[in-house]
Amino acid sequence: MASTSRTAPAAPAAKRDRTHYLYIAVIVAVACGIAVGLTAPDVAVELKPLGKGFVSLIKMMISPIIFCTIVLGIGSVRKAAKVGAVGGIALGYFLAMSLVALSIGLVVGNVLHPGEGLHLTNAIKQVGHDQVSSDALPPVDFVLSIIPTTFVSAFTGGQVLQTLLVALLAGFALQVMGSAGAPVLRGIEHIQRLVFRVLAMVMWAAPIGAFGAIAAVVGSAGLDALKSLAVLMFGFYVTCFLFVFVVLGVLLRLVAGVNVLTLLRYLGREFLLILSTSSSESALPRLIAKMEHLGVSKPVVGITVPTGYSFNLDGTMIYMTMASLYIADALGTPMSVGEQIPLLLFLLVASKGAAGVSGAGLATLAGGLQSHKPALVDGVGLIVGIDRFMSEARALTNFAGNAVATVLVGTWTKEIDQERVRQVLAGQLPFDETTLLDEDTASAGVPGQGDEKELATA
Repeated sequence: MASTSRTAPAAPAAKRDRTHYLYIAVIVAVACGIAVGLTAPDVAVELKPLGKGFVSLIKMMISPIIFCTIVLGIGSVRKAAKVGAVGGIALGYFLAMSLVALSIGLVVGNVLHPGEGLHLTNAIKQVGHDQVSSDALPPVDFVLSIIPTTFVSAFTGGQVLQTLLVALLAGFALQVMGSAGAPVLRGIEHIQRLVFRVLAMVMWAAPIGAFGAIAAVVGSAGLDALKSLAVLMFGFYVTCFLFVFVVLGVLLRLVAGVNVLTLLRYLGREFLLILSTSSSESALPRLIAKMEHLGVSKPVVGITVPTGYSFNLDGTMIYMTMASLYIADALGTPMSVGEQIPLLLFLLVASKGAAGVSGAGLATLAGGLQSHKPALVDGVGLIVGIDRFMSEARALTNFAGNAVATVLVGTWTKEIDQERVRQVLAGQLPFDETTLLDEDTASAGVPGQGDEKELATA
């Protein structure tokens, strides 16, 4: 008996997840930032570089993560038609949901009429014209801008769609190479592990970034800027809430059998990160990692998530709809439904041409109005004061929409492990916060070690 007890292997020590302290620190930092913004607004505004610096650190990781994820996903799939099917279904879904989001914003905006009774000053009119951005590209130029200058410039230009194009080409090339490309895939997999480990290290700067971002927003806008616009903000937040929990929630339950509250709880830390930085891009790398951990295959995650960040902007659609109606009412020139629909369809297209533009929500709105209905540009200055607060709801809604889209596309293409989804959402398979990767994916992306398996457990 004694001999048996001495030779029995010891159970491996469970990893302690210390990252919950990090997110507690983020919450404390947000509270401190709000306090500083209200009590010392001049000092708070000077803290903006802290938030900007942290978001820049996260954006630095986006291109390599997208490249590695897509190349590993596509390179490990034998049939190119499967990748094309995923992309076609994803784009079709993005267009449909954008139209749904526009329609919901249209209904709520016409019911509330939040802009009635306001008065414009010359200063506000000038602010509106200053927001017209020359960075928003016409549709043709936007398509051409997806092609990078060089193969390497796609990683340095900060353009997600350029990285997506290069990754797709590299993935298909490795797919054609077959077993000869296996060493390259293994090398890229090691690079992916390195990049995710660096990202996990960068995340420890989140409390500092959250403190600076929130303090600067509160310090620059203050409470007075919010009072006259409370109805618009309330209507916008309620509309986003209904869209996520009613429209997306019902669709997710009917198609995938997943409770939207459970999915959003699984992504709780990412929502906190977005709320504190007002940027959905700050959570893009973590969304890729978590969707793969959830049980959605690498090809679906690699194509749906990056593309969705440019084409599936549900929160932005709602924002532009309600903001346009608000401005028209505030100027005393309310639009008829016949005038609203062409304008909103134009904004739907314009928003794709401004993907990746800093402050794209406000800039796209101003640029779209300038092109389609110039008289309304005067009123854009009315919403500048609360745009940052509304951008948080935009970012949260966009993020939720892309998370739901990934699960739906995975279900439609049968590229999702339903049993793993159940286990992950039930907390039985916790996400590894230290590496952001599963240990059992070491050989999942290499041809010859699974041939045509669906990668649903990758």
